Amino acid sequence: MSHIPVLLKEVLEYLDPKANENFVDCTFGSGGHSAAILKKIQPDGKILGIEIDVELYKIQAAKIKNQKSNIKNRVILINDSFVNLKKIVEENNFKPVNGILLDLGFSSWQMDESGRGFSFKKDEPLIMQYCSFNKFFLTAEYIINILPEKELVKIFQEYGEERFSRRIAKKICEQRKIKAIKTTFQLVEAIRQAIPAQFRHQRIHFATRVFQALRIAVNDELNNIKKVLPQAIEILEPSGKIAIISFHSLEDRIVKQFFKEQSKIGRLKIITKKPIVPTSEEVEKNPRSRSAKLRVAEKAIYDS
Repeated sequence: MSHIPVLLKEVLEYLDPKANENFVDCTFGSGGHSAAILKKIQPDGKILGIEIDVELYKIQAAKIKNQKSNIKNRVILINDSFVNLKKIVEENNFKPVNGILLDLGFSSWQMDESGRGFSFKKDEPLIMQYCSFNKFFLTAEYIINILPEKELVKIFQEYGEERFSRRIAKKICEQRKIKAIKTTFQLVEAIRQAIPAQFRHQRIHFATRVFQALRIAVNDELNNIKKVLPQAIEILEPSGKIAIISFHSLEDRIVKQFFKEQSKIGRLKIITKKPIVPTSEEVEKNPRSRSAKLRVAEKAIYDS
């Protein structure tokens, strides 16, 4: 599946990029959102893109290099994690920052082409790391085969909100005693055997929540969101906006609570009282957008 930027129309509407403004795309991915913003901030506005995945970074960096000079001179692409946002902005002397975007979903490229086990539709190694260049990072295979049963239950419950967490964890532990679970299809089969038959053919695939939980655990996603949000507000110009697209309730809860807390102390003005969700037309064209939620806030004007 080709990459389709989620909630693109709404992101542009709420961020409202104008000529010569500067924006940070903390999750550059395949560059769909950034490309649209770049058009709006002509002729001299710039994008600072951050991409954690080194393979995806190399692909996009090569594409930028081959662009017309007026485009490539307006895009700075960095291979790093957005948890280092403030440091990245300072090192690249990127200011003023008029807007920030975080799309917390993983990209179509990671799902379809990375070969790291993000999708249960292909038989791939259980890696699930965004940072494939660092082989010492935690992998899904390690979690599945090494962690105690009670730890698996906790991960599936907290990060996947999986109702059959205990049954699935028990089955995984039974299976790994016989043979290590190394691939996505092995894991899917263990999950299939664990859940009641009537729940194997729901609208959402029965393995979705476990795969989500493992991805979050491997990449420490929730803690990373908590780390980047204060930095984002700090580097934003007064009246600058931050737009965050989340894909499950745990992420959205963190963003909602942070916006609420910052609003109470007068640092942020919440623009979206309720999260913006995709239209039925968008979901039909791009089913992966179905769970997306967009929240936007504006930095207050005050004496820092």
